[in-house]
Amino acid sequence: MGLLKRKTDPVAERARALDAELGRLEREIQRLEAQLHGAMSQARFRSTAIPGGPTVTHAARPQAPAPPQEHQPMLETVKSSVLENSVEPVTTPAHFNEFGVRKYDLVELAQRLKRYFTGPTASNPKLVSYLAAGSIQGPRPLRYEKRVARNRFIALVVVLFIMLLGILSVFLRTS
Repeated sequence: MGLLKRKTDPVAERARALDAELGRLEREIQRLEAQLHGAMSQARFRSTAIPGGPTVTHAARPQAPAPPQEHQPMLETVKSSVLENSVEPVTTPAHFNEFGVRKYDLVELAQRLKRYFTGPTASNPKLVSYLAAGSIQGPRPLRYEKRVARNRFIALVVVLFIMLLGILSVFLRTS
């Protein structure tokens, strides 16, 4: 009965999936740590019967097969023009006076202020101009639609009432 089932919350479902993934990763970390400690803690004993005798090692446990390598994530490509534009301007000795203090550059100050107040350029300037002009209108508010429907109903009732009065007046005059 699908109608009586409670709808699952997508956020809670995602949280459960992430908790399960976290638990799996913690178990794998514990397994790998145990494997690492097992390999490092294999005791090496020297024979006490004969000093300087052969070293005895315990038989190594069979190693668990390594998990399959997961694929590397795909990295996003970045346009080189973005990187070139974000590079700071190179400072040269011409930017400093004879005392080693940076010269005051009014043109650079004006450009920095202009960049600060204009902000970043939009990725879709045509859409921004439409939104600023208000030419793209979304759906009208529900209160407006209700008011229009109510006014239409009242107008229809008034017209029908006038028609009914007209028909009654015609029948009453003839009789």
